Amino acid sequence: MKKDIYIPKVENVHLAVVYEYNDIYKSNDWNAYIINDKEVDLEMVLIVTRGYSETKETSTMRHKLDKLPAKSFAKIELMQEAVLQLNNEFKVTFFENNTLFDKTYLFRKNTINIKALQTMPLMNKKGVLVK
Repeated sequence: MKKDIYIPKVENVHLAVVYEYNDIYKSNDWNAYIINDKEVDLEMVLIVTRGYSETKETSTMRHKLDKLPAKSFAKIELMQEAVLQLNNEFKVTFFENNTLFDKTYLFRKNTINIKALQTMPLMNKKGVLVK
């Protein structure tokens, strides 16, 4: 049954929202990234995202990465300024050495902002991190 399924704790996999310059549109954008700070590859990474508040909710977005190599990162999606005022939830599921891992990352409303920028692990960029 459900209580018999063991899902181990996720460590060294982070979510970051990075503030970076977009050369095409000549603007600064907020982009969500997944960071694999492990020594092993992650396989079949599934990411489900949504923004919500007491009165508003965004569409649910789904993303898939076949493989996220060790000590690497991948862009998930562009985040518009309007959704930064909402709670932004990222549900991440992946396999590591044939073991299923699952974790929900939450950026609380208004926590993604210029004042909260810090250097991201493995990236030479500034952003907001959730571990």
